[in-house]
Amino acid sequence: MKILVVRYRFIGDMILTVPFLRNLRYHYPEAQIDMLVSPNSGEVIEECPYVNNFIYFDTTRKHKYENGKDKKKSFWQYVKLLRKEKYDKAYVLKRSLSSAFLCYLAGIKERIGFDTENRGFLLTKKVQYDRVKHESLCFLDVLKADGIEIKDTYLENWINKDSEEKVIKIISSNKLPKVAINALATNEGKMWDIENFKKITQYLSNEKEVQVIFIGAAIDKHIYDNIKYDSELKIKPWNLCGELSIKDSLALLKHVKFIIGNDSGNLHMASSVGTKVIGIYGPMPFEKWKALGEENILLKSDLPCMPCGLKKKCPRNKECLNRITVDEVKQGIDKFLLLLKN
Repeated sequence: MKILVVRYRFIGDMILTVPFLRNLRYHYPEAQIDMLVSPNSGEVIEECPYVNNFIYFDTTRKHKYENGKDKKKSFWQYVKLLRKEKYDKAYVLKRSLSSAFLCYLAGIKERIGFDTENRGFLLTKKVQYDRVKHESLCFLDVLKADGIEIKDTYLENWINKDSEEKVIKIISSNKLPKVAINALATNEGKMWDIENFKKITQYLSNEKEVQVIFIGAAIDKHIYDNIKYDSELKIKPWNLCGELSIKDSLALLKHVKFIIGNDSGNLHMASSVGTKVIGIYGPMPFEKWKALGEENILLKSDLPCMPCGLKKKCPRNKECLNRITVDEVKQGIDKFLLLLKN
């Protein structure tokens, strides 16, 4: 049996496929399970033991964090590549019309996926997509629709050995508690005001004597430098933007005490390795995209316009995010730091 799983683009989505992949492997212990992923986001689960081969789908690079190392290929090159593999079955977890069309043109006999974007005619088994349920559970709905038993739903991830060694060398330069900050997001509509993150950085560095670590891509580095140099800070933060690969960042998040950040893939990365999260949530459906973990502190407002899903320009100037106060985040910090002492 040869199976293809299709879920390319976005780090958070990739991480949330892991329970799906584990339960698929339970059912097909001897099958070849390959996964079509994006170059950057795919790296975050590259150590996953449930997948035999990762195929990197690199065509558009339309999002700011997409950056493939090799030359882009056309859609039709991937059709040809997948057709050669002669897959028996495809699970199309990506909800786009083009992803279902790809599997159809590749001649994959069984095609199971969400009945979205009017693509049901391209699927042999259509699954209703729940726009409220957590995304990780939605992926499991696809297995259920194919008659596969769900044995567990927990999140997990695996650390690359070389990345862990690299990160330990970095963080061992001082013995202060390490806290990661992610002040950005793929969509600006999900971002808490950067001035708030400056105040949080000051609180951690000056009052709590914590080593703050900024994480992100190279294009984010200048934004964190502004936080670093515009503030009077007792302990200077480490700006590691652009210095760590996705796998390195995952290893780093395993070794920090907690992360503070906007609704983004970095929070899912932290949750996947058991690190606590202080998450700041705004326009997106909270129950669907919240970082999993019983001890996480997830902050959100309660407005009648929520969630808007960023479908249109906000007439309230991001009030859902602006209502979340710096003091609320400080309270979360105090709670986590107190737990570390006990």
